Amino acid sequence: MQVAITGASGLIGTALTRSLRDDGHAVRPVVRRDSDDPAAIRWDPAAGTIDAAAFEGLDVVVHLAGAGIGDKRWSADRKREILESRTRGTGLIARTLADLATPPATFVSASAVGYYGSRADAVLTETSEPGDDFVAGVVQAWEAATRPAVDAGIRTVLLRTAPVLSADGGILPRMALPFRFFVGGRLGSGDQWMSWISLDDVVAAIRFLMARDDVAGPVNVTAPEPVTNREMSAALGRTLHRPSAIPVPALPLQLALGREMADSLLFVSQRVHPRVLLDAGFTFTHATVDAALADALGTSR
Repeated sequence: MQVAITGASGLIGTALTRSLRDDGHAVRPVVRRDSDDPAAIRWDPAAGTIDAAAFEGLDVVVHLAGAGIGDKRWSADRKREILESRTRGTGLIARTLADLATPPATFVSASAVGYYGSRADAVLTETSEPGDDFVAGVVQAWEAATRPAVDAGIRTVLLRTAPVLSADGGILPRMALPFRFFVGGRLGSGDQWMSWISLDDVVAAIRFLMARDDVAGPVNVTAPEPVTNREMSAALGRTLHRPSAIPVPALPLQLALGREMADSLLFVSQRVHPRVLLDAGFTFTHATVDAALADALGTSR
């Protein structure tokens, strides 16, 4: 296949690019800056420019680019950047594909389980209603920006991805750090549900969805067994051979990050079920959090 990937240098994009190239597929990274890769395609989402002709005749476009939602404290400017980095880039890609003479058959666009907001103990599937907090609003606008591609008849898959468990980046290194110093434990009450997925399974799910022309729309890319924060903390302790008995009160984290950011990222409760993937026959390599953590961190790290 001929596959273009935005965000190809990120955690998921790097792993996906490697996996595809290892199997002989041609990957064209979509980049903002000059690249040594002769297959690279230039774009500038902020300026609204893109090398549209380079997308003609491709088989699949995978769109993963967007500003990190937990990288910086949320000021008004940062929240606007989080939103616009998703809607501008997604809209530009979707409009570009819709206008091509020979568009790709498939457009796979990043999304997030943040779509559902904080929902206590409710089991959430792709047909569940959206939430009403900042993150849920961002994800709804993000998904809506794919509409030009959908209207043009391009099969569009929305990856409602859970936090990825990988030692190479994302949430896990920050979660594991206090445990390494023997001060790990649950956050707040620890009763909030956490959806998660291993990096291997994210890549496998994307490749599965690229190949399944009968699947379109939102897909929960999350392991089939979500856990509470208390259970995640205990699993981290077991994996790293550290205690997990020191709880972290909510207030200091809310003061450090800001209440809205802390509540949206650390104390949000999302019990998300990957119904579409399972119904389509996808098999998870790491279906339990213990298996995912052991693979990502190992007992010797």
